[in-house]
Amino acid sequence: MTKPKQDSAQHSVEAGDREDLPLEPETAEALPDQSASPEVLDQGGAESATAVVPVTTLQRYLAEVRRYPFLSKEEELRLFYEYQVQGSREAAVKLILANLRVSVAIAAEYHHTGADQMDLIQEGNVGLMRAIKKFDPTKNVRFHAYAAWWARAYILRYLLNTFRLVKVGTTQDQRKLFYNLRKEKAKLEREGFSPDTKLLADRLHVRERDVIEMDQRLGGWELSLDQPLNQDTDGTLLDLLPAQDTPVDEQLADSELRLLFQKKLAEFIKTLGEREEDILRNRILSDSPLTLDDLGHKYGITKERTRQLEAKIIKRLREYLKAEVKDFDRLRS
Repeated sequence: MTKPKQDSAQHSVEAGDREDLPLEPETAEALPDQSASPEVLDQGGAESATAVVPVTTLQRYLAEVRRYPFLSKEEELRLFYEYQVQGSREAAVKLILANLRVSVAIAAEYHHTGADQMDLIQEGNVGLMRAIKKFDPTKNVRFHAYAAWWARAYILRYLLNTFRLVKVGTTQDQRKLFYNLRKEKAKLEREGFSPDTKLLADRLHVRERDVIEMDQRLGGWELSLDQPLNQDTDGTLLDLLPAQDTPVDEQLADSELRLLFQKKLAEFIKTLGEREEDILRNRILSDSPLTLDDLGHKYGITKERTRQLEAKIIKRLREYLKAEVKDFDRLRS
């Protein structure tokens, strides 16, 4: 059954609150049956504390959660009245504590992701606190059924943000693929179909290109550049990457070539007349060159004549450098 909606039998989230959600409703998987009692949710917990003394953080947490009793429908309505009408903080705390099993049950569904169960449970608890602000007790639905949707949404958001060092889902279609691609593949295989790209795109209502990209992302691997090379050294993978700077030998060669051109340019300038030297310095070599009109007015010549003089100087400079600098044509390329 999908998330609760606001009607005579169900609860909903207002349209204005949708952008507060980490995921769109259709992205989340099916929620527990709203008619199910809290006891049913408790049976789906991450693990039962069968040991006499809890030995892990999760076991200690589960033992602590079981200390808080389930609420009857009447008790739940009374507490919501005290919280929403009278502003009782104690009532809100009691409601949250009595429904901590909701986060435990939903977090257990994602144990296969490899995420820490306590992290998932805590994210679910954030969803519970969000749900208590949005719940309408006048609708014919129990709080744990409504809160389950919020808890699941926060857990899924956490998984999406921490699945990889690099985020794999940034659009709504990518989020849908992130959660459903592998599940849909397995479903098609069980039904006897070959889960090709087109069939998956049709079943998930996304583009084929999106299916291909997400499949590549989920099938790839990644490493942190800060990861140590081994236990016997302080070096990291970052140390193995080539430097982005220009090699020292190339820097030295560029510096020597620059000095050579500066020297030859100074020698070439000595072969020019006053007007040609002015055009070279203020038109060809300048960072803020004068216009052809400015130089033409300065020397009383037309714009076209100035352009011809400029072209002649450039040609002479190229021929001079070609004669004076070995392998000039190869250096230009």
